Formats: sequence, structure tokens, C-alpha cells
Amino acid sequence: MRIGISQLVLPKLSMADFLRGSAAAGYDAVELSLRPDSPIGVDASDADIAAVVALAAELGLTIESMTINHCTGNLLDSGEAQERSIAETRDGLKLAAAFGAPCALHTLGRFGPDLYYDDAYRNAVTALQELAGTAEELGVAIAVEFVWSGFLFSPMEMKQFLDDVASEYVGFYFDPGNMAVFQFPHHWVRIVGSHIKRVHLKDWQGRALNGGWTPLLEGEVDFAAMMKELHGIGYAGPLISEVPPSLAPLADTAAAIRKIRDL
Repeated sequence: MRIGISQLVLPKLSMADFLRGSAAAGYDAVELSLRPDSPIGVDASDADIAAVVALAAELGLTIESMTINHCTGNLLDSGEAQERSIAETRDGLKLAAAFGAPCALHTLGRFGPDLYYDDAYRNAVTALQELAGTAEELGVAIAVEFVWSGFLFSPMEMKQFLDDVASEYVGFYFDPGNMAVFQFPHHWVRIVGSHIKRVHLKDWQGRALNGGWTPLLEGEVDFAAMMKELHGIGYAGPLISEVPPSLAPLADTAAAIRKIRDL
């Protein structure tokens, strides 16, 4: 399992500084972030992309994933909002493919008072089934993350949702810190199982109304149980930090991930 870091935690750096800083801190993999204000976007030139790919290779970094956070539409909705998000997601998948990233993180969208949960569920399944063909054609899997949106709130529901989409190119982005607020993260690994495409790492101490993020191995996530379950499903992909430097130095987090990997 390679030790990675997400560009989400270093959003102000240029692409070159992000890559060089990641390598210097002891990481061997990176996750790029596609956002409205990101250093490189869907309009990036072939030369710009080639320069990033070349520098990553020079530094010994693999580009393992990309977060797709630029969508202004909503896969949970119907009509124009969904169509716009499908088109924006396709653009993100194409950019991920250009960088050689085999996985793209997606958070699907958002609720509103007039968008009912059951409708959102059906809309999201339909949208992801439509996108699955593009994902397969490009060789870039879509990984859905649980992000406190109130949607897909249990591991059994997440598994059923991905079973309903029924594509090996649509899976789950597991982040133990996100569900430690409410549940036991290692349960998600066993239940969602082979749907897991990528793993973020964060830690959490406390409950929803009185808790907060901690450096890795200083919170309540049972990383030993998590790793046992990850080995049990045969996960061999990267472990990607989402711990900002304001919480722990980048090199310390890389060292903590290596300890977690060896549990």
C-alpha cells in the first residue's frame, strides 16, 4: 500500500510545489484535486498536464486519484441540474484519465427541502449508471464518499446503493474519520467490501456536537481493526492522507500512515 497525500490539504500551493513538498515529506503517491479554484482545471493544456505527469514521475510519485469537486450541478437531482453534473463529471473523468489517475472521488450532490430522499436515491443510481460507461471507457473508476450530507448514512445502505448501480467502475471512497463521528469505521470496510476503491485517512475524537479532528493515531479510530478488515477484503491500494498541516506536520502524518499500514 503506497503512502499518499491529497492536494485538498494544500490547496494554495502550485502543482509543482505540491508535488515537491509531498515527496520531500515522505509520500510516494498523490491525489490531485479538481475544484473551481484549483491550480489546474478541465481547461488544462496537454503541455500543462504532461509537465505535471513528468514531474511526478521524476519525484517517484504515482498519481492515484483525483477529487471531482468542481461540479455546479447535482447528481441527486433530476432535469437540468443532473444533466449539468453528469457533463461536469465526464469532464473530470477525462482530466483524471489524462493525468493517469485510475480513480475519481465524487460526493454526488446535495439535498434540498423539495428533493426527497427516495427520489435522490433513484436519481443518483440512474446518473451513475449513465456515467459508468464513460468511466469504463476511460479506465477511471468513480468512488462515492460519505461526507456528512445525510445521504447513504449506513454501510448497509452504501452497499445496497452500489449494488444497485451494478458497475465495477463505480465504488466507494472509504474515509474512517468521516464515519467515526457516528459509527465504527471498520464495520464499513467489511460490509461495503470489494466496492472500496480508495482509502482516505483522518482521525476523530468525540461525537458530532463535541468532537474534532486529531492527528492520526491520536483519536478514536481503531486503525488496527480497520487494517484487519482491509486485508480481509484484499485491498492493496494507497492510503491517502487528508490531514492538513495545521493539524500535524506532513512528515509526521506520513510516518503515522506507515505505522497504520504495518498494523
